[in-house]
Amino acid sequence: MAGVHEHAAPLAGDLDVDAAIIGAGYTGLSTALALRREGLSVAVLEQHVAGFGASGRNAGHLTPTIGKDLPTLARVFGRARGRALVGLVQTAIAHVERTIAEQQIACAYEPVGNVMAAVHQRQHHALDAAARAAETLGLDGEILEPDAMRRRGLPRAFTRGFLLTRGGILDPGRYARGLKSAALAAGAQLYEGTPVDRLEDGEPTVVHTPGGRIRARLAILATNAYTPTLGFLSRRIVRIHVYLFATAPLDATQRAAIDWRGREGIYTAHEMLESYRLTADHRVVGGAKTVRYGYGGGALADDPATYVMIEAAFRERFPELRNLMIEHRWGGPIAFALDFLPAVGRTGRRGNILYSAGYAGHGVALASYAGSMIADLVLERDGPGRTLWSRRGIPLPPEPLRWLVVKGLTGVLGAIDRRVDRAARGHV
Repeated sequence: MAGVHEHAAPLAGDLDVDAAIIGAGYTGLSTALALRREGLSVAVLEQHVAGFGASGRNAGHLTPTIGKDLPTLARVFGRARGRALVGLVQTAIAHVERTIAEQQIACAYEPVGNVMAAVHQRQHHALDAAARAAETLGLDGEILEPDAMRRRGLPRAFTRGFLLTRGGILDPGRYARGLKSAALAAGAQLYEGTPVDRLEDGEPTVVHTPGGRIRARLAILATNAYTPTLGFLSRRIVRIHVYLFATAPLDATQRAAIDWRGREGIYTAHEMLESYRLTADHRVVGGAKTVRYGYGGGALADDPATYVMIEAAFRERFPELRNLMIEHRWGGPIAFALDFLPAVGRTGRRGNILYSAGYAGHGVALASYAGSMIADLVLERDGPGRTLWSRRGIPLPPEPLRWLVVKGLTGVLGAIDRRVDRAARGHV
């Protein structure tokens, strides 16, 4: 891992490669690794530093989740397609675990699984529905009744759970840095501090930057929520902003007070979930619960009211930690498609621009496997990702209808969640 914290120099001059990859998050770095294994020359361009966006700053849950949720996946896509999608995300988890082991990435990975947890009995039916769907779709899981929750030491505010045994928790920033180190060791060229001004759709494609150009047989859009700003996928994915926090380290008394000895990742059964995990240095990382959308997919500044909301939820779930300080708060964009599935495929007049984006909050597994899917597309071979790239995406409506749809949907889901939270506080 020597040199992994060093920043790569910006692009200066012109360059010719087989593949130009725009974006150095999980998608871009995994694609660099996959294409280098196939013998292609690769240049990766990153506006900031590798892992700067959601890849380096997500909640750190590696889960076998794809789509909105398991019951919706089974209902909308049916048993055969649903099983293929679940098979894909389980392949992705195995790929992440193998990559961490083979590349010796020190990202504090703990294969402890993740628990979908209820905060009130009104959510228990959602756990049962998830368990039935998991059985139908071939996903391992286990209902945890209240006594099983207590035996595992899960925090007492969570009344019942559904344990997804595959996956676990990790440090996303360290994982991103590990992928960067692996890509460099594999011979990929990385240029940080290199924004892309324009992608020229031709043969070859030409990527224009302030310091030079890259001519490439293939261009890969590994920019997730930022992809529409390059002029692509604006009808396929929408940019949504989410927010997280990290507490100060828990002392021994605080750790004993909440127990949580199994260290499973937790996300709640809300329509707009809350997530919580323990870090290697005994902090709680949590957040989500609400999302924000900027008209036209525009960037949004931090919102103090949102941080107040997610901290209030944390205090309700962990009353034993009422005096624990919140030390860090941050937020940023992720991307969704209307069917909550990643958009994977080809575009451009000659089909030599490839993309993978729109992970709907499940990007640790799926973005890490994006490189394998893109390599399969480049080499025109079959693979687990076919279940994504063979489908027709649902186009998003134009503005202002898009704004109305997003606001209406989040308003309805938020109202459902607020009723549950009032019940959990002892109010009808």
